[in-house]
Amino acid sequence: MNEFISSIEAADTIAVTGHIHPDGDCIGSCLGLRQYILDNYPGKSVTVYLESIAPEFLFLSGADSVKQETESKSYDLFFVLDCSSLDRIEPYLSMYERAAKTFCIDHHISSKGIGQEYILKPQASATCEVLYELFETDRISLSCAYCLYTGIVHDTGVFKHSNTTKQTMEYAGDLISKGINTSKVIDETFYQKTFVQNRVMGQALVNSRLYEDGQIILSYLNKDEMQALGADSGDTNGIIDQMRVTKGVEAAVFLYALDKDTYKVSMRSNGRVNVAAISEEFSGGGHVRAAGFSMKAGLEEVTGIVLSKIREQL
Repeated sequence: MNEFISSIEAADTIAVTGHIHPDGDCIGSCLGLRQYILDNYPGKSVTVYLESIAPEFLFLSGADSVKQETESKSYDLFFVLDCSSLDRIEPYLSMYERAAKTFCIDHHISSKGIGQEYILKPQASATCEVLYELFETDRISLSCAYCLYTGIVHDTGVFKHSNTTKQTMEYAGDLISKGINTSKVIDETFYQKTFVQNRVMGQALVNSRLYEDGQIILSYLNKDEMQALGADSGDTNGIIDQMRVTKGVEAAVFLYALDKDTYKVSMRSNGRVNVAAISEEFSGGGHVRAAGFSMKAGLEEVTGIVLSKIREQL
């Protein structure tokens, strides 16, 4: 009996969380694990804690039961999914510390090895792919399959990114065979954009500039621009991936203001630049070709630092 299954069987109360600013893989893995436990282990109490979930993911089973606020409860088992370090679960850290047992499942190469039990598979395209391997496939319900498929779709960019493998496609194919409406997941959660999101994308592309003879593309949205557009962090999804496919570019950088003097930095690489290494220098995380971090500094300073770090690798 593996440690994953035995941990679930030994626990009566189970909590599940993922990183702050949850994306498709984080949401899909947390809700997918919840659904799998509820489907196959009757009598278990499973609670998911995440920051606000974007509207496009609310169709997933269990999304309406997610709790945003921390509680004073102590859990038998606390799962941390798709998260490379404890500061990325800061809102729920006190519950993690009170839990009788902690268990982390992740695929980020920058993971710090958190949790009493730990499963890390950097070769996996998504944490949802890791969960698929841990689950008994004939016990994955349609509701659970939707969660896992959504996570894989988002972390592979609809199977476009270099982390997509033959194994990824085989797992996705098996999930589809359970009855998934693929266009619902792909169109409604990945490609479909609101009017505000389209305007945000447009402004970011207008602001973009090339450096190092076109090898680096960088763009930004400052606080005033975010406010004028009526945008929040969720409205910036997809911008960095559009920038990355600019012809001749080796690295793409997108910065947006979290507040007046703090910027969120997203980076993508087409191969030559290890953006995870840069991100780790500033307490961030991610993958060799996709990573990010936050920095408390002005736009000009953040831009200069990031460009300097990328130039060192070109």
